[in-house]
Amino acid sequence: MTMKQCIIPWVAAMLGALGLLSLAVAQPTEAPVAATAPAQPLSQAQLDQLTAPIALYSDPLLGAVLTASTYPLEVVEAARWLENPANASLKGDQLAAALQQQPWDASVKSLVSFPDVLRTMNSNLQWTEQLGDAFLAQQAAIMDSVQRLRQRAAAAGSLRATPQQTVSTEDGTVAIQPANPDVVYVPYYDPSVVYGPWPWAGYPPFYFGLAPGIVFDGALIGFGLGIGIVGPFWGWWGWDWHGHRLDVFPNGRGSPGRPWGHDPGHRRGVPYRDAGTSARYGGEAAAARRNFRGYPGSGANAPSPRSSSVPRGPQAAAHSQAQSSRPSAAPRIQQAPQARTRSAPRAFESFGRGAQVRSEAARGSFSRSSPAPRAAPAAHGGAPRHR
Repeated sequence: MTMKQCIIPWVAAMLGALGLLSLAVAQPTEAPVAATAPAQPLSQAQLDQLTAPIALYSDPLLGAVLTASTYPLEVVEAARWLENPANASLKGDQLAAALQQQPWDASVKSLVSFPDVLRTMNSNLQWTEQLGDAFLAQQAAIMDSVQRLRQRAAAAGSLRATPQQTVSTEDGTVAIQPANPDVVYVPYYDPSVVYGPWPWAGYPPFYFGLAPGIVFDGALIGFGLGIGIVGPFWGWWGWDWHGHRLDVFPNGRGSPGRPWGHDPGHRRGVPYRDAGTSARYGGEAAAARRNFRGYPGSGANAPSPRSSSVPRGPQAAAHSQAQSSRPSAAPRIQQAPQARTRSAPRAFESFGRGAQVRSEAARGSFSRSSPAPRAAPAAHGGAPRHR
C-alpha cells in the first residue's frame, strides 16, 4: 500500500472525529434554563373576577382577607386548627390566648373568628393564591377593582346601609363599615346578580355559594349571625382609597399609621408566582424558607426579617406573636369546574413540607357553584355571636 493510500483514510477519520466533537460541543445534553420573563399585569376583567366575592365585605374584613391571602399556607394551617372541636369552641379571652400561641400573621388570626370565610379561602386555594399574588403585585389595581364593583352594586341598588353595616360615599369612593364596630357581619351575595349585568363575558365572577342560616329580607345581600371581634387581632388597619394604601396603626387607631407591608417570613416558603414580586421579597423569603425547613442555626420560629403587620408599642403584649418561619407570565385565570376536588396548588410543592401540605389541602375544592336561590332559610340571623 502506497503512502498516499495510508494517509487518506487516516485524514478522513480525523476529520470525522473532529466533526463529531464539534457537533457535541454545539449541542449540549441539557438545554439551558430560559430566563424568566416579566409577568403581565392582570387585566380589569381578571381583577374584577377575583375580587367579586369579597368586594362588598366591610372594609376591616376586606383588609384581613386580602392580607391573609398573601400567606396561603398559614390560611391552611389556621383552617385545620379550627377543625379541632376544642379550638372551635373557644371564645373571647380564651380564643385570644390560644391564638397568641400560634405563629401566624395577625391577619390570619383575625379570620379565625370568621370560620366561614376561613374555610372558603382554604377550600378555594387557587383563588386565594391568585388573590394574594395580585394584591402583592397590583395593590392599587386591586383597590380600584373593589371600588369599581362597589360603585356598580350601589348603582344597581344592591349595596345600601343596613342594620349590619353602613355605606358611605365620599370623593367618589365607597366605604363599608360595621354598624357596630365590635360586631361584624359577613355579607353573602351572588356576584353575577348583585353588580347588575356583568361586563366581562369571558371572565364570569367567582362564586362560592351560601352558608346556612342566611337571611336576605327581600334584599340581594344577606347576612348570617353577627360575630364579636377578638380585640387583640382587630381594628388596627384602615384603607386610604385615594392613596391606594392599606394603612396599619401599630399602637391603635389614634396613633400614627404607616402603609401595610408584606412580611415574607409568614409566606412560609411558598414561592411567589410573579417575577417582580419574587425579586422584591425573594431574599427574605429564602431566609424564611431555610428557617421553615429547619436548617442548623435557623430555628423554625426565628424572627422574620421584617414585620409590618404586627402591632407594637403599648399594645405589644396583646398583639405579640411568634415569627416563623414559578415565576411566569400571568396566566388567564382558570374557570373552576363544577365541584371539582383538587390537590394543593403547585406552589405548595416546592418547599420542605410539600407532601404534608398536599395532604392537608387535598380535601379542598375549587368550585364555582351555580347561583343559589335567594329565599330566606328557616334560621334567622342577626344576634351577635361572640367568639
